[in-house]
Amino acid sequence: MLKSFDAEQGRRALALARSTLQIEGEAILALDARLDADDSIARAVGLLYACTGRVVVTGVGKSGHIARKIAATLASTGTPAMFVHPTEAAHGDLGMVTPQDVVIAISYSGESAELMEILPHVKRMGAPLISMTGKPQSSLARLADVHLNVYVAKEACPMNLAPTASTTVTLAMGDAIAVALLDARGFKEDDFARSHPGGALGRRLLTHVRDVMRSGAAVPTVTPETPLVNALLEISQKGMGMTAVVDSEHRPLGVFTDGDLRRLIERAQDFRTILIRDVMHANPRTVQAEQLAVDAVAIMEEFRINQMLVIDGAGVLVGALHIHDLTRAKVI
Repeated sequence: MLKSFDAEQGRRALALARSTLQIEGEAILALDARLDADDSIARAVGLLYACTGRVVVTGVGKSGHIARKIAATLASTGTPAMFVHPTEAAHGDLGMVTPQDVVIAISYSGESAELMEILPHVKRMGAPLISMTGKPQSSLARLADVHLNVYVAKEACPMNLAPTASTTVTLAMGDAIAVALLDARGFKEDDFARSHPGGALGRRLLTHVRDVMRSGAAVPTVTPETPLVNALLEISQKGMGMTAVVDSEHRPLGVFTDGDLRRLIERAQDFRTILIRDVMHANPRTVQAEQLAVDAVAIMEEFRINQMLVIDGAGVLVGALHIHDLTRAKVI
């Protein structure tokens, strides 16, 4: 049976939630205020920027979880990085570390036995060491080439025991380093997309019109002299809700859509006497095959259309694009 949660408990939960956010927010602001005290951030970023190997991030317990996230953030923003657990490192995984790497070791106390067991070996190997601790006089801080101070006045935990504000500040420090590094490397949206090919941003920045357009016989096309009734058969067979009207060199002259047909029906004309050139929309909207698919989306949204013709650099029709094609490709 579920325990009841009364109104008083709800009020206390809200108060503690607000207190947690306030304490952690103040801890981050205090970290920001300390950055001007020395050049440790600049020296740390300089070591990482000059690294010709990988950034190895390590830590135990909650610090280990933060270390994993920092390694993942660095890796996704242009700095090759990986997490190594110190216990596993002591039993063989230390072989992953080379003198060309830079090690970031995280321990709020700066005295974690598992870290202190392996880091002297890292130092003897010649790999630079960056530490993140809340104790500038700790063993880890003194061992490091660069120490980043992530001290917090108190944890958000009411008992001041569970790592809360300290892990938040350490994570924020890792993010600060990653952002400074990506800027120094000139890391751009295209680079981010290449690191995230399976994500929404990756699809938006890596998918070109040529990747999703319909081509060849799947593209509905007719000539200007085609009777409207024949053009309607082409529209029906190709299932795009439109047909392109092209000249003898296959350059688009116009387009005729389902919407045009509905408007034509309202005028109650004899379709048997109409040629497609008389009812087509001239100068249709086009996009080039080499453009990004998001460019096509922008044009469709701006002009409130569902289909577009795709041309090459010479203006020749090479494909057609329906908004459903973009949806299936998860570009929108």
